[in-house]
Amino acid sequence: MDLQLKDKTAFVSGSSQGIGFAIANSLAAEGSHVIINGRSNAKLIRAKDKILNEHPQANISLFCGDLSDPQTTSKLISQQPNVDILVNALGIFEPKEFLDIPDEDWERFFNVNVLSGVRLSRAYLPQLQEKNWGRIIFISSESALQIPQEMIHYGTTKTAQLAVSRGLAEICAGTGITVNAVLPGPTRSEGVIEFIDQISDGQDFEAFEKEFFQSIRPSSLIKRFADTQEVANMVTYLCSPLASATTGAAIRVDGGVVKSCV
Repeated sequence: MDLQLKDKTAFVSGSSQGIGFAIANSLAAEGSHVIINGRSNAKLIRAKDKILNEHPQANISLFCGDLSDPQTTSKLISQQPNVDILVNALGIFEPKEFLDIPDEDWERFFNVNVLSGVRLSRAYLPQLQEKNWGRIIFISSESALQIPQEMIHYGTTKTAQLAVSRGLAEICAGTGITVNAVLPGPTRSEGVIEFIDQISDGQDFEAFEKEFFQSIRPSSLIKRFADTQEVANMVTYLCSPLASATTGAAIRVDGGVVKSCV
C-alpha cells in the first residue's frame, strides 16, 4: 500500500532509539524527509546510519537537543520551521512508590512527557493551519487508561497527553489537520530491556516475559511484549493522507491489555 508520504516532512521527537526510532524508520521507508531527534549526537548518527543501511535513499536530518528545554524548542523551529507531520514520541518512565515521588520528579515528568509536545504543537500548528494539512500525533500509553500504581506520575502524564491531543483535534475541526494519540502497551524497546535487566536478577528475557504477563499484565491478549515496529506501523498509517477520517482518537496498540470493548 502506498501511504502517499513521499512529499512530506516529519519531525519525530525522542527518535534516536525505541518506539520513536521505529516510527522515524518507517516514515523514511515511505519516502518522507524525516528529522530525528535525541540528546546525544553520537546516538543520532548511529540511528541515521541504521536507517540508511536499511533504506539507502532515505532523506534524514538530525536535530540534537533536549526538548524538555523551551530554548531548545525555539532553536529547532529556527532550523526546521516547516513540517507536515509532528510525532511527539519523547518520553521518560521510572517505577517509584507514590510516597517517594517528590515535586521535582512530578515537574520533570510533566516537562518531558507533556510540555515538550505542547510546545512543539504550539510552534508548528500555525504553519499547518496555513497549509490546511498536517498530522500531529502524541505517543501516549495504555498507562493513561490504567494508571500503574508503581508509577502514578508516569501514568498521569500519559493521561494528560490524551487531553491535549483531543483538545487540539477540536481546534482543528473542519480542516485537513488531524490530531491523534497512540497508546502502546508493554513494548520491547531499548529502555524497557535495560529496565528489565536491572530488576530481573539475571533472569533471561523469555522467562521474565512469561512471568510478567502472568502476574503483572495478565489482561494482555497477545501475552508478549509488542515489537516497536508494530507500534510504528500504526503511527505511520495515522501520519498518512489515507487516515484523513481519523482524528481526536486514542488508538490502542496495547495487545489487548486494556479490558475494554471501545
